[in-house]
Amino acid sequence: MYIFNLQMKNLITAISVLSLAIFLLGTIACGGGDATPAITPDPISEPTPSLTSNPTPSTTPSPTQVATVPPEPSGDIVITIGNLTDLTGVSSSAMETINLGLEDIVEYYNNQNLIPGIELKVIHYDGQYNSELDLNGYEWLKEKGADVIFTAIPTVPVALKPYLEKDDIVLFTVVPSKEEVVDGGYIFAPGSPLGEDLGYTLLDWIAENDPVFPQDRPAKIGGAFWDETYGIAILDGAEQYANDHPDQFEWTGTHLTPYTFTWEEQVDLLIDCDYVIPPIPMNRFVQQYREAGGAAKFIGTHAHDAFLGSVRSADLWDEMDKMLFIRASEMWVEEDSTIVTLMLDLLKENHPGRVAEVIQSGCGYLTGYNYCVMLELIREAVLLVGEHNFDSQAIFDAAKTFSIKLDDVERETLSDDSRLSINYLVMYELNAAEKKLFRVGPKWNPVVHVPE
Repeated sequence: MYIFNLQMKNLITAISVLSLAIFLLGTIACGGGDATPAITPDPISEPTPSLTSNPTPSTTPSPTQVATVPPEPSGDIVITIGNLTDLTGVSSSAMETINLGLEDIVEYYNNQNLIPGIELKVIHYDGQYNSELDLNGYEWLKEKGADVIFTAIPTVPVALKPYLEKDDIVLFTVVPSKEEVVDGGYIFAPGSPLGEDLGYTLLDWIAENDPVFPQDRPAKIGGAFWDETYGIAILDGAEQYANDHPDQFEWTGTHLTPYTFTWEEQVDLLIDCDYVIPPIPMNRFVQQYREAGGAAKFIGTHAHDAFLGSVRSADLWDEMDKMLFIRASEMWVEEDSTIVTLMLDLLKENHPGRVAEVIQSGCGYLTGYNYCVMLELIREAVLLVGEHNFDSQAIFDAAKTFSIKLDDVERETLSDDSRLSINYLVMYELNAAEKKLFRVGPKWNPVVHVPE
């Protein structure tokens, strides 16, 4: 931890930087060098603690809504982060470690006094991955004093966009799409690319780097997702790349459905593909696709590998062998990474009985990268205007000259009215025999943006 703290102080003296990282992001992070396996400790038997290391009181706005508010911090000036999350719905298994990482990185910033004169506070609202609760959750968080909003739920940014503008409140998301994240707007995507750009860059990487990419014909590709904005954005970006490069890919179809775990229809439509982008969570689709005889190579993003815990539970390693994951940040095996070192230290310090469990569950806890980008921007805003004058305009002003250089790579850059900062992505491949992910291809891959 001291290594991170020292590096951060050195970086801050140069420019707006990260004291470290996430997912993110990807939300929506976990690998190593080209031949370095991910950390996979043996299973543990210690009891699993709750979301926070210290139990927090809770209130229930209605019988079906759960929200938690931690005790008041001791500082004179409080900046409250309202986390509109999922504690009990279909994505709660992944969100649990994402939320855990948020609380731990906020505690770290407070303990290290990294934003002088400020105490950070986190409050959670359980939206249950139910879009009908997005606005209720926002109003509850606002009433409880949230100064900014964070979410890893795809439906939240689109639902809240007009209310954020009316109320002058900034939202940070790790699942952005181009309809919500616009220049000069109230929605920032710290450490996360647009879903459209993820899909576009993913296919660009495959065409250039995948050793099994067909050489004598266009590769057939398609995807299936729940009918929500982030999945649609990923598939839209991939489809546009295929349409822009018909000599490389043939897009066979985008297949959307309301929330379901039965994928037989979509499986039949994608059965003859060379590559398939599966839904999130992916375990049921993968199982049904292989049982139907599908042989496509699965490809996805950091949002997919946040659910590796379900893959482990269902023992689907062989079915997903060689799956590619394009990511916004490094994974657990990257022991020379500043952010991975920091998050691993925090995990061991705050949750010593859960280290193996959290690592094996996927990259959720490593959304710490995205949190650090968010908190560094807040830090720069506070330094710019003083702790008593922090507001949304201070964030906008700080964003005009914000950048982060981490481990000798300029990872994030904002300027003028931009709200997307990420510059590079990384690629990992699942190895079924090792039950681990390996970093593959070029170490840093520039984001390839969808053409206007």
